[in-house]
Amino acid sequence: MTAGLLALIANISAEPLGNWWLGLLFCILFFAAETTRLQFEVRRQGFMLTPLEIPLVLALAYLPPITVVLARVLVSLVLQLYRRNPAAKMGFNVALHACGAAFAAFLVAAFSPLDATSPQAWVVLLAAVLGNLLISLCGVIGVITLVQGRTPVHELVGTVVPGVVVALINITVGLVVLLVLQQNLWSLLLLVALLTCFVVAYRAYAQAAHQHRTLAEIYDLTRAISDAPHDGTLPDVLLARVRRLLQAEYATLWLPAQGRHVEVLLSARPDDHGLLDVAAAPEAMRKQALESGQTVAAGQRLGDEQQRVLLREAGIKDAIIVPLRAGSAVIGTLEAAGRLGDHSHFAQADVRLLEAVAAHAAVAVENNRLVDRLRFDAYHDALTGLPNRRRMIQALDDAVRVRTHGEVVAVLMFDVDGLRDVNDSLGHAAGDRLVAEVATRLRAIAPPAALVGRVGGDEFVVMLRAASADAALALTTSLRSQLQDPMTIGTLTLDVDAAAGISLHPDHGSDPAMLLQRADVATHSAKSSANGVQLFDPALESRSVRRLGLAGDLRRALDNDDLEVYFQPKVSLPDRRLVGVECLARWEHPTHGAVAPEDFVAVAEHTGQLGRLTEFVLREGLRRARQWVDAGRPLSVAVNLSPRTLHDTDFADRVDELLQAYGVAPDRLTLEITEDGVVEGIDRHLPTLHRLYDLGVRLSVDDFGTGYSSLSYLRRLPVHEVKVDRSFVQGMATDPGDFAIVRAVVDISRHFGLAVVAEGVESELTLGLLDEIGCHIGQGFLFSRPLPYERLEAWLGVQTDAEPTPLGEVRRLRAVS
Repeated sequence: MTAGLLALIANISAEPLGNWWLGLLFCILFFAAETTRLQFEVRRQGFMLTPLEIPLVLALAYLPPITVVLARVLVSLVLQLYRRNPAAKMGFNVALHACGAAFAAFLVAAFSPLDATSPQAWVVLLAAVLGNLLISLCGVIGVITLVQGRTPVHELVGTVVPGVVVALINITVGLVVLLVLQQNLWSLLLLVALLTCFVVAYRAYAQAAHQHRTLAEIYDLTRAISDAPHDGTLPDVLLARVRRLLQAEYATLWLPAQGRHVEVLLSARPDDHGLLDVAAAPEAMRKQALESGQTVAAGQRLGDEQQRVLLREAGIKDAIIVPLRAGSAVIGTLEAAGRLGDHSHFAQADVRLLEAVAAHAAVAVENNRLVDRLRFDAYHDALTGLPNRRRMIQALDDAVRVRTHGEVVAVLMFDVDGLRDVNDSLGHAAGDRLVAEVATRLRAIAPPAALVGRVGGDEFVVMLRAASADAALALTTSLRSQLQDPMTIGTLTLDVDAAAGISLHPDHGSDPAMLLQRADVATHSAKSSANGVQLFDPALESRSVRRLGLAGDLRRALDNDDLEVYFQPKVSLPDRRLVGVECLARWEHPTHGAVAPEDFVAVAEHTGQLGRLTEFVLREGLRRARQWVDAGRPLSVAVNLSPRTLHDTDFADRVDELLQAYGVAPDRLTLEITEDGVVEGIDRHLPTLHRLYDLGVRLSVDDFGTGYSSLSYLRRLPVHEVKVDRSFVQGMATDPGDFAIVRAVVDISRHFGLAVVAEGVESELTLGLLDEIGCHIGQGFLFSRPLPYERLEAWLGVQTDAEPTPLGEVRRLRAVS
């Protein structure tokens, strides 16, 4: 196209070439215009002016057309060589400039000769210069479209319109200069003076505008950083603005791994909408900035040759890496790499600018980390790092809302047994290590999709999706079994057990807090179940809620003596002689009817009324014992104690006071404590037990055989008798295993000189077996159920015969039926 235009020019122009000295002057003017960039700001909008059109207008008016083209091509070629552009880019730019200049020269030649003072000449020059501009714009846009795809219309308009506006301004200035020159050559001096004043004024304006723009951009950047929400979006806000502020190809934030914070390496680039996990600056320079705590900058105007070599190897021309400081510590770096533009480079002013931004960015990053740490601490357990109750409720809420059809959301709660013993025996540090070990093990054995949390001192929760209730139950049983493997704490190896409860959504509710509460209820029930695992059942909660409502009623019942004491006979097996009774509290609630003893005893334990309940039973038992002594038929009374009663160091003194108040011999009173209750915290219980023993009160280990005591414990305890649990006694006539256990208990007890009481005697066969193996005393429905005092008196008259002895009347059973 350029060659064709030149051929046409040669045909229509009378003098296409010539005037070389003037052409050389215009080469200088073209070069000066190409290397001059004037930037102005109008109403917060920036405009870049390149005064190329001014010398082009004058050249078209004063030079032969082909001389204009040659001057333009020569200057373009020199500039491309000076800028060291690649050959392809150099060829394209030179060809594009030649084509534009040829079109402008052809248009002027077609209307030659021109009278520079006539409007027609102005229109021709305007069309010629605008044609040159449009050819350049079309060429550049065409290449961009070919390489990067179609350019959006709004971006195309944003590129073309400012270019045309700037060209019109330059053309107008060029025409004014042309008219001035047409009037008088001496007016050139005025133009030079005007240009000098303009240059001085522009330099002052440019410096002030640059400072103002920089301050405004820093202010906008710091405000954007401050307003950035603490949700991980700070790098997006920071890097995009830093890249635009420094006109860099890359803006990079690097935060090395620190504590629980993972490494962060993110970069913003002009053509990418999001952030990339790449960096342009060499890693060696980044580490140098981190280790030295000093800014590292390299490029054509910065740094040393060694750093420039690193940049060339990385494929970038310059980079600035500024350390981010939090106090005296360096927490990362903020980087800008690759100044946009083939001929633009970072300078010392850019280094200072990035350092100012980095100071604000470091504070924002540290604040974000602080907020993140506070948020983490608010939702995680400090000892184990597991999610806490608040986080588990939040996760449960999310899981419940997105549950899919055919699955359940399962909450598995594990209550670790023995933690209190470890704290009491080895100290809280050992207890913490045990909790941490349980947490580690539970995380390791739980399914990958499960969320493991700690919701209490010794309570852990596993939340996951399961196919069914049966699948959740099977998984819970498996996890509990794996938790029971021995754990090494210091030099000790401990066997740790746990009770597990399960609640399910939607079967057991949709509210996360309710699901956790129901899992807790199931866990509490699991402690007394055979396999240690319990699926929630509404009956469990109704019982729990019922217990909660009984607290106030129990207090009023104790105030009004609404409770009653029943008595169950205890019979000497060798001679069928009545030796005593066990005192059992009973409560007939006006609304709920008969309340199970385990329910109101649990209520008393948790509401601080246990002492009153125990004293009530003691008083009633001792009062009846006194009456029987006065009637000449003395009977011993046995009263059950909760292990918590033994925590009271004054309990033995109150027992002594009651014995004296009712005038009952201490050996007429037996206090029964369950095996687990007396063994758990034995060192704490021993002082009270010894004090009672010294008073002469008989002590009995109740429910023997169901706990975890050993012979060494039995030897240490100051007790007089053991009571074999009813579960073994009732099955001993049909189950050889139960029979063997009862026989072993009897033999062990006789070896230690202890009496043996068998609970749950309900058949003649069981009675005969107990008598055969040497059991001393029996108690059960075969003899009598627990009876109120009046019915007990009637039973004594019907079922026993009086037999006088020197110590008083003895009641002997007539027959067992």
